Amino acid sequence: MKALIALFALAPLTSFADPITAEKQPLNLHAIGMFFVFVLATLAITWWAARRTRSAADFYTAGGGISGFQNGLAIAGDYMSAATLLGLSSLVFAKGYDGFVYIIGFFVGWPIVTFLMAERLRNLGRYTFADIVSYRLDQTRVRSFAALGSLTVVCCYLVVQMVGAGQLIKLLFGLDYQLAVVVVGVLMLIYVIFGGMIATTWVQITKAVLLLAGGTTLVLMAMSEFGFSFEELAGRAVAVHASGAKIMGPGTLLADPISAVSLSLGLVFGIAGLPHILMRFFTVPNAKEARRSVLFATLFIGFFFLVVCVLGYTAIVIVGTDPQFFVDGKLGGALVGGGNMVAMHLAQAVGGNLFLGFLSAVAFATILAVVAGLALAGASAISHDLYATVLKKGRASEKDEMRVSRIATVAIGVIAIGLGILFEQMNIAFLVGLTFGVAASANFPVLIMAMYWKGLTTRGALWGGMSGLVSALALVICGPAVWVGVLGHAQAIFPYDQPALFSMPLAFVVIVLVSSLDRSARASRERAAYADQFVRAQTGLGAAAASSH
Repeated sequence: MKALIALFALAPLTSFADPITAEKQPLNLHAIGMFFVFVLATLAITWWAARRTRSAADFYTAGGGISGFQNGLAIAGDYMSAATLLGLSSLVFAKGYDGFVYIIGFFVGWPIVTFLMAERLRNLGRYTFADIVSYRLDQTRVRSFAALGSLTVVCCYLVVQMVGAGQLIKLLFGLDYQLAVVVVGVLMLIYVIFGGMIATTWVQITKAVLLLAGGTTLVLMAMSEFGFSFEELAGRAVAVHASGAKIMGPGTLLADPISAVSLSLGLVFGIAGLPHILMRFFTVPNAKEARRSVLFATLFIGFFFLVVCVLGYTAIVIVGTDPQFFVDGKLGGALVGGGNMVAMHLAQAVGGNLFLGFLSAVAFATILAVVAGLALAGASAISHDLYATVLKKGRASEKDEMRVSRIATVAIGVIAIGLGILFEQMNIAFLVGLTFGVAASANFPVLIMAMYWKGLTTRGALWGGMSGLVSALALVICGPAVWVGVLGHAQAIFPYDQPALFSMPLAFVVIVLVSSLDRSARASRERAAYADQFVRAQTGLGAAAASSH
């Protein structure tokens, strides 16, 4: 249960990965039919995008021609997942206000991205966040490290998503786990290889619109049962829930302050270090549109989180008092299909099997958009950072770079499918902690210091970034999720699941100390180059322009 709660805590950014909760359900023909409609629509988008993907800029960043509104929807599509709908609604159903506390926690990272990063990301970067980190530092060494951090996050996150896809299929569609993993992997490859960022962006936009429409429709139908009165909803939920009035206030889910702070730091700053999120800021034409992207993304995501919270409370009354949704009809017992089926049971209760099928298809389709973005981020790290810049020293042609990117996409896809099948019976909650630990402790400190601190040197970036990466990895391995849950030891060496509270400050301290002590000639040149970087960061002069299509 502890691992499941950890996954719920990261619900907007993960999918379900605890195999204990996934029970194969009867074949859902409505959901399968609607899913095929979605797949056909996205394949049509990919065919359209493939005809417009002519250059590396088109492949990596859609030529920088995506508007702020469109990119905001795409970011929301990248950020909102099936677990947002299923996990958080189930958490509110079980714990009440505690679920809302988590929702607020997920939201705090976006102002940081808006005010500290969005504009400079667009002005300084081209294809990947390594472009920014290496702007005035040693290209070979810094890009190699940045690619390592990106690939670590991408691989861990992809495994979580692939395992989540298989478990979700068993819950919602009644199909086999292995088939689900293969289908997701193949579709991911098609989107990225043929359509690149243009296809990925429009798949994410389509998915975001469907998820927002489905969630809004569901909450309207559910609230109609209460005359659209939140007062009546609250009163009836308190009356029927086992915890009574306690569901209207904070409980004990974050009783341990160290775990709470570490989790919060990982979520807030991990968002700003996720490579597939950072790539989205290179798809808009200028810094103004980058800021608008975050504004619209924040509005869409915030609205959806509120919808999910209301769904959890309505389910307390509608699902929690209906014996048909409980095993053997025992109210208060185990839910049919597992505890994370609350939103789906609510959809069936208020909208029937047809609406249940639609919402099931949308929930699964969300994973397709996320894994496509992840695969593209991983492929760009290999082709642009490692192959074109480190190996070829900037002398690779666009044709060769795109060829390597597509080969890398195939390799990433095959590995993701293989690991997804291999990890079916494993509790992979530790990969969630590792993903955000690395993003917050290795990627974010180096990125933010590269943008804002004149004193950063190559030596400081490498030592600090590696300190964050290694410490995050070590603390996750020594923590309860791996040391006890996977390796089977009686007690963990490190008592917390989330490493960010310890590994992220360590990275910053090492960056500052090593950079300050670096008196080499290269370090002096790197500090002097900050003035040019600052002008470009503020004005956008010299930044890559949007392609015309």
